[in-house]
Amino acid sequence: MSSPARFDRGHTDDLMTFLTASPSPYHAVANAAERLEKAGFRQLSETDAWDAGTGGKFVLRGGALIAWFVPEGAAAHTPFRIVGAHTDSPNLRVKPLPDTGSQGWRQIAVEIYGGTLLNTWLDRDLGLAGRLTLRDGTERLVNVDRALLRVPQLAVHLDRSVNSDGLKLDKQRHMQPIWGLGEVQEGDLISFLEEEESLEQGSVAGWDLMVHSIEPPSYLGRDRELVAGPRMDNLLSVHAGVAALAAVSTSDKLDHIPVLAAFDHEENGSQSDTGADGPLLGNVLERSVFARGGSYEDRARAFAGTICLSSDTGHAVHPNYGERHDPTHHPRANGGPILKVNVNQRYATDGSGRAVFAAACERAGIPWQTFVSNNSMPCGTTIGPITAARHGIQTVDIGVAILSMHSARELCGADDPYLLANALVAFLEG
Repeated sequence: MSSPARFDRGHTDDLMTFLTASPSPYHAVANAAERLEKAGFRQLSETDAWDAGTGGKFVLRGGALIAWFVPEGAAAHTPFRIVGAHTDSPNLRVKPLPDTGSQGWRQIAVEIYGGTLLNTWLDRDLGLAGRLTLRDGTERLVNVDRALLRVPQLAVHLDRSVNSDGLKLDKQRHMQPIWGLGEVQEGDLISFLEEEESLEQGSVAGWDLMVHSIEPPSYLGRDRELVAGPRMDNLLSVHAGVAALAAVSTSDKLDHIPVLAAFDHEENGSQSDTGADGPLLGNVLERSVFARGGSYEDRARAFAGTICLSSDTGHAVHPNYGERHDPTHHPRANGGPILKVNVNQRYATDGSGRAVFAAACERAGIPWQTFVSNNSMPCGTTIGPITAARHGIQTVDIGVAILSMHSARELCGADDPYLLANALVAFLEG
């Protein structure tokens, strides 16, 4: 795969394909793995012994992927250059006992995952996706990508003050989607999915399922200079990271090991075996060092020279709410990737990290911007500070500026995804 070119809409077209094919973290890592395999990477099992071979490698665990490329001549103490991202997005997730209903309507019981904008899931045609675990221990990805579910909003005639007082939603009472009429049948949803997947009835023992909007991504605006689509936070960064890692794997001048770390569960704190606050990244990096004959001293040297770009979406200045932004920091769509700064360590960027990011953008020949929150507004966070603290790795928070973050459908500049990819290529090349 060649390096993504500036102002090449082919990269953004491919991003939209990736978003559509990745309605869950499990689909996202499967699609990323398929792309890496086409670029010559091979999957390793965590339960096997790893050899000292060079080339591209990756491991999958649930909704997380760690991929890396070992160049010829890499010593055990060779440092890493890491692009970090996350695969999960705020949404509605199916409960353990999914079949419910009221007033003659059949519904699906869901939990609210992450800090989603609840109203964006109303009156929207929804599909269902995720993974099924079978009784023999195998897993099956499932994607019902058609109008299956809907969360109906209360008519204005029954809520006359909604436009003056604002919409008020109870997460338990108002967010359960409908999917039919009739009496509630226990086991109905899973039986339906077994039929969809041509599985034997009763073969599904567990599930991790979530809803998604079936409306595909699209260009937007008079000049098609914007892109609207689901799960840009943060599959936009995952997609760019895959493209960048595949691109640099063809280089013969690497003096470090480029890595892509795509974690699950960022939207609810990263504390899982597939999250950034878990041991996955550290284990993979250490095993890579030890497989090349390294010692703990080599591991310490490698980590000390490692740098991570934590790539996640940030806030573009909003035309209708300009006062919510810092007066002097107004990231704009198609203005290039953003450097995210917060002195209270909600982001991990410091002055030396700024220099690293600026050098990568300069080398790529692309513009870049800076984001900092309004002092009166709480600041979000990312996997950046977690990665820095857990592994002692210098980390820099970056991303792409978007509108409608945590909506079922977000908005970014059409040029920014491949501008980000170019910056990541330059960073991974070193």
